[in-house]
Amino acid sequence: MPELHLFEYAVLRIVPRVEREEFLNVGVVLYCRQGRFLKVKYLLDANKITAFAPQLDLAEITAYLHAFDRICQAKPDSGPIGKLPVAERFRWLTATRSTVVQSSKVHPGLCNTPDDTLEKIYTQMVL
Repeated sequence: MPELHLFEYAVLRIVPRVEREEFLNVGVVLYCRQGRFLKVKYLLDANKITAFAPQLDLAEITAYLHAFDRICQAKPDSGPIGKLPVAERFRWLTATRSTVVQSSKVHPGLCNTPDDTLEKIYTQMVL
């Protein structure tokens, strides 16, 4: 039987008006300590977002989500957060914030392969 690995994930949400507490799931960020895995997967469906909140700036939201991806990958243009160790980058990405792009609470689980688990959660929570 393959070894199970502990993972943590959070769902990324678009929250157009924080005071209304309404949101639209757009992505998932998953961290698994074994293998130093940190990856985000997201989908910006312009039609869905425009129907949900026509006042939102899609270019701005896209830029925020691209920043999440750059930080996960520790790209050179990811700033000081991208230079942190993997666990600290995940904690920073999933920290509570009051902006248009937020994350859910962090949820734990066990998996065989983080990539497959990310895909499964993404399909369940976003698509």
